[in-house]
Amino acid sequence: METPENQYILSHSTPEEEALRWITRQTHIRTHYPRMLSGPVQGRLLRMLTELTGAKRVLDIGTFTGYSAVCLALGLSEGGHVDTLENNDELEDLIREGFDRAGVTGRISLHIGNALDLLDRLSGEDPYDLVFIDADKREYPEYYAKVFPLVRPGGLILADDVLWDGKPYAETVPEDAQTRGICRFNELVAADPRVETVLLPLRHGLSLIRKK
Repeated sequence: METPENQYILSHSTPEEEALRWITRQTHIRTHYPRMLSGPVQGRLLRMLTELTGAKRVLDIGTFTGYSAVCLALGLSEGGHVDTLENNDELEDLIREGFDRAGVTGRISLHIGNALDLLDRLSGEDPYDLVFIDADKREYPEYYAKVFPLVRPGGLILADDVLWDGKPYAETVPEDAQTRGICRFNELVAADPRVETVLLPLRHGLSLIRKK
């Protein structure tokens, strides 16, 4: 159920496209974890950051049902392209139908498989202007290490769920693998002199990291 604050935010933000509403509905009907969706506010921010940076090459790690990939594709400069990585092949039909409904099929390449393995295969391509990380929280530090060389100087790395329901700053930090992965990632980025970063309390926490 939406809180009054969320309802107010949504009512004063640009509405999402029908294709994105369709992805949201189908995600609730056909998956067990609809809360993993980026949602309209974060999705609009992803699109705006893509537009503002003039990004032409974008990488999306963790497609899920395709919401974030569609938002990123809608913000691309002319001739731009999104590579999006998803480990769960059972979602492929839903993902591709969402791309088709949004009219972005020709702007997105869906790669199915383990993200760490797929990143190795993408390492020979031209540098990315923007990367969005929203996949296995245990592997965030490894994603960061593999992604960093793939991003151009001045490019952006965005990481979702970095506040992880308050667990990283709890009085007693949980010891589960996901929380440990998020905590290691946050500390790694904060101490990295090669970047400047700001952590926003948007949704479950979003880090904006600019490569110097």
